[in-house]
Amino acid sequence: AEHQHARYNPLRDDWVLVSAHRVKRPWQGQLEKPPAEDVPRWDPKNPLCPGATRANGEVNPQYEGTFVFPNDFPALQPDAPEPDDSDHPLFRAAPARGVCKVMCFHPWSDLTLPLMSLPEIRAVIDAWAELATELGASYPWVQIFENKGAMMGCSNPHPHCQVWASSFLPNEACLEDRTQRQHLSQYGVPMLLEYAEQEAHRKERLVVENADWLVVVPYWATWPYQTLLLPRRHVCRLQDLSDSERNNLASIMQRLLTKYDNLFEVSFPYSMGWHGAPTGPYLEEDCRHWQLHAHYYPPLLRSATVRKFMVGYEMLAQAQRDLTPEQAAERLRSLPEVHYK
Repeated sequence: AEHQHARYNPLRDDWVLVSAHRVKRPWQGQLEKPPAEDVPRWDPKNPLCPGATRANGEVNPQYEGTFVFPNDFPALQPDAPEPDDSDHPLFRAAPARGVCKVMCFHPWSDLTLPLMSLPEIRAVIDAWAELATELGASYPWVQIFENKGAMMGCSNPHPHCQVWASSFLPNEACLEDRTQRQHLSQYGVPMLLEYAEQEAHRKERLVVENADWLVVVPYWATWPYQTLLLPRRHVCRLQDLSDSERNNLASIMQRLLTKYDNLFEVSFPYSMGWHGAPTGPYLEEDCRHWQLHAHYYPPLLRSATVRKFMVGYEMLAQAQRDLTPEQAAERLRSLPEVHYK
């Protein structure tokens, strides 16, 4: 807690520098603008609202629950042409095809996941699983992710996430596939299943837990209040969760995200996403080395207006954090589970 040291991340096969004493230094840098608290519940000019007109001219239905539609500005398209052949190994290109969808969590723009009811969060989880099954039938990777807050590049306050399915395994998926495969081969147990059991026993980085899930600030966390959401049972994909596991997932998500908001009494920004075993052609392969998990990467460090910047040393050398994962977990763990609002 007082002296710098490096910690190994077995999931990414890299290291993070922990310099807990740096959080004491005075801050005269950039201050972020707190998120607006006066978001209207319904705005006809907001393209994600029920009944609103989107950029492509389509009108949203008067949806009352979750609502999924094709992204009007997709990063991946199913019919992209093949790139030209390379004339040199230093100038390679590869095909990249896919589909991108947007999923609204709720018809109200002034709600976020921790303020939704458990049945409403469960409906989001079921919609995630349906999309993972539908798109995963043909695409090798289905990335479900939520960017929450303008600080994380979110351009619309309406509660929503994105789902990108790709014809290839992205970098992070390839990396986690390799490290988890190596761990199973070497130790005979899935890495993150063993890790969850260890953290449940040690408890020093535990934030919240229930019968089916636990949330920890991982030993190798990079971002100040980064967390890892893990099932207790060995499960490879989101769509494989049982009914009770989905209910308990809704509960633990609400508890975690309430703590996040309570930390600085602000709608807490983050990027989160699910990682599970690849799909498409991989559905017929042995993927026992995979364990389903969700990453939460929040940028805030000291307050609602002071964020952690990944610049300089982090970009040119290796990741560095300003408080220990144990300190972050203790602070999150001690927060109330009743939302400050």
